[in-house]
Amino acid sequence: MQSAGVPHPELYPFTPHVFERNGLRQSYLDEGAGDPVVMVHGNPTWSFYFRNLVLALRDSYRCIVPDHIGCGLSDKPPEARYDYALKSRVDDLDALLDHLGVRENVTLVVQDWGGMIGTSYAARHPGRVKRIVATNTGAFPLPESKPFPWSLWLGRNTRLGAWLILKRNAFCRAAASWCVTRRPLPADVRTMLLAPYDTPAHRVAVLKFVQTIPLKETDPGYDIVRDTAAALQKFRDVPTLLLWGMKDFVFDRHFLAEWQRHFPHAETRTWPDCGHYLLEDAGDEAIPLVREFLAKHPIR
Repeated sequence: MQSAGVPHPELYPFTPHVFERNGLRQSYLDEGAGDPVVMVHGNPTWSFYFRNLVLALRDSYRCIVPDHIGCGLSDKPPEARYDYALKSRVDDLDALLDHLGVRENVTLVVQDWGGMIGTSYAARHPGRVKRIVATNTGAFPLPESKPFPWSLWLGRNTRLGAWLILKRNAFCRAAASWCVTRRPLPADVRTMLLAPYDTPAHRVAVLKFVQTIPLKETDPGYDIVRDTAAALQKFRDVPTLLLWGMKDFVFDRHFLAEWQRHFPHAETRTWPDCGHYLLEDAGDEAIPLVREFLAKHPIR
């Protein structure tokens, strides 16, 4: 899908850039100037999820928002062309930021899988990351107190689940309904969130994000999750803001408690009536808090 072909361009008033690496094209936003704010999305969203945060920050900061390979406006290769592993995701982010000359004074804003990808990048380069904003995400193994949701189990471990995700677009459609709890998504926003994932060939990343969730030591990528969790102690002095929709059925109170255990200094704001897509449910409340947090913790 080309940027000019998005169904509601008025909701995505940006000019995406393209980073070519290993023969694949990665789309990303690079808006504004100043200290970099790197926003890392999860599954099954894309840079569109951060659109209003970019609009709110680009007057004071350089907002960099990649679409992961297989997502958004980036190329959507088959598995034979790209392995869709966690390591590849972190490598992609590392390569993009290096390409853009972003090597210091980074603020990370992470959601869903973006938390694991972004904090794994931070663990590689702890001196580069100066502030963290996390919303409904993880950066460590599944908390012991948290049961693995049945819907993710189905998609991760069964042929039926894979068929539903690829052929019926069940994961994207369910997310557009279940991940907001305060109010339904407006029709045009729902259309934009679903637009990149319009055919089975364009849903490979959606499926692989689910199938590659590392749950035990023998799972590929678990070593990255484990090592990243161990490295979080390096960020005990990094200003951190936790924004949480408490009706998230995956990244719920158990994940928030684990973030708070690793980041006891973090500022926390919760919304008891909001879900996984917090910036859709309560963006008008959460985004000003991000601006205030960044202003309160200037990079020196």
